[in-house]
Amino acid sequence: MNSVVKKQLKKYRGLYLFLIPAVVFALIFSYLPMVGLLIGFKDNINFIRYSNPLEAFSHANWTMAHFAKIFSDPEIYRYIMNTLIISVMKIVFLFPLPVFLAVMIAEVKNKAFSTFVQSMVFLPHFLSWVVITGIFKNLLAADGPINSLFGISYNWFAEPGFFRWLVVILSGWKEIGYSSIVYISAIMAIDANLYEAADLDGAGKLKQAFSITIPMIMPTIIVMLIIRVGYLMDAGFDQVYTMISSTTRKTGEIIGTYVYRISLGENAGNYGLSTAVGFFNGIISLILIVVTNKISKKVTSEGIW
Repeated sequence: MNSVVKKQLKKYRGLYLFLIPAVVFALIFSYLPMVGLLIGFKDNINFIRYSNPLEAFSHANWTMAHFAKIFSDPEIYRYIMNTLIISVMKIVFLFPLPVFLAVMIAEVKNKAFSTFVQSMVFLPHFLSWVVITGIFKNLLAADGPINSLFGISYNWFAEPGFFRWLVVILSGWKEIGYSSIVYISAIMAIDANLYEAADLDGAGKLKQAFSITIPMIMPTIIVMLIIRVGYLMDAGFDQVYTMISSTTRKTGEIIGTYVYRISLGENAGNYGLSTAVGFFNGIISLILIVVTNKISKKVTSEGIW
């Protein structure tokens, strides 16, 4: 360790001490569980027969059968496609909305009204998906108020063809406001002199938004997009799990709910396959982040590293 590093450690030793709890937390809850990935390479681990998990693990045979099933089982392929379709729909239809919402909120000059609007659009984020699903299931029930208003009788939550759109719509209703926070913060950091100069040049609010605001927060938008692409294989487990039913499983079952179902749910016990699917999911997410970041660096010179 050279003298410069030693000097820096000594100078900021108080700050480094504050990092210790976070590092310990990450080691215990993020890195230590990675040892469990080895279960995906083991065949038929019998945790019931052996009281000691390590003993059960040691008696199981090494295998790649779980990973082979991922690429050969049409059922898993359908769940992967469901995950990708829902995630892409969320990116295409929902990702731009928090940006435009942030721009509109930033244009509200009345501070009290601006605070009220922000509170209203942020509030749905703090409701659990169990509550939200319960509310909308009642609203969209066959005999619910929405159907009564239009004089129809249609069970929206039981319709496979509409389920993905329902997931996207409810996700937008819940998260658009909260997702706009980072963009509002970025807009607040823009130099006010730029807008004053634009006013002198006769630029209207719309022109200022597309010529100043959005270009200035573009680095933030790109970083958020890269992060969102990294979650492409996660279409929202908690949301889909509370919304899905046996009638919508064909178009609504995603990787997350499938892994839960075969490991802890109705078909519990297949820990090897569920671990292999989760590991595969993580690898794909990592590749997506790296590729998206590389493309972004080439096209816009902006990235997360």
